[in-house]
Amino acid sequence: MELEIVISLVVFAFMAGAIDAAVGGGGLIQIPALMSSLPHLQPATVFGTNKLASIFGTGSAAWSYLRQVKLPWNLLGVIALCSLVSAFMGAASVTLIPVDILKPFVLFMLIVIALYTFMKKQFGQLHVEQKPNKKMLILAALGSLLIGFYDGIFGPGTGSFFIFFFIRYLSVDFLHASALSKIANFTTNLAALSFFIPSGHVLFLLGAMMAVANIAGSLLGVRLAFKYGSGFIRILFLILVSLLICRLSYQLFWV
Repeated sequence: MELEIVISLVVFAFMAGAIDAAVGGGGLIQIPALMSSLPHLQPATVFGTNKLASIFGTGSAAWSYLRQVKLPWNLLGVIALCSLVSAFMGAASVTLIPVDILKPFVLFMLIVIALYTFMKKQFGQLHVEQKPNKKMLILAALGSLLIGFYDGIFGPGTGSFFIFFFIRYLSVDFLHASALSKIANFTTNLAALSFFIPSGHVLFLLGAMMAVANIAGSLLGVRLAFKYGSGFIRILFLILVSLLICRLSYQLFWV
């Protein structure tokens, strides 16, 4: 592998880590970079290598958030466990549900999320401090199961879906929702790797170098999130969702 390619992928991994730590969506940067730089790779190897790099950045971001944001441990446990189990089930079911069936539905949901977030200016700006009750834990479990399964079987927009769900149904702001989404994303990445590694679809050396850059980027992303707060994350969230909408629209109507 040429040195220029490795350097460019490390740079893209740094950028992906920074964006992903603040609002999710690092795969929007990392996956196209891997595909364009190494076009001979099988898609499964691209996804596996991406997950190896991402899990360290996501884990670093999750740890940074947990040190600075107060989150109930029982809520974190429910989200982590449900996301892990359902993502593994999604990965195992990937051959049973055609991706083409999911794309129009995902595109529609992303448009709804973007419009809702844009029109409701106060959405995600306030955090309601509350002790998790039975209803809240059930909602967190259901959302994590559904979104985790989706991440295992398809993936694009997972971070956005987690953040939107946590704000809408758990009454948290963008900052706390980003923290919760990092926990969920870490476990879904772990589930995916438990599928990709045994099947030999991971480039470990390249993935390790990208992981180091991803961690560095995630530390920057978390710092920016805390410095500029929920308003800043809301803007990044709308930009990311808009990019996802454009990407899926292109895949559906022009490819």
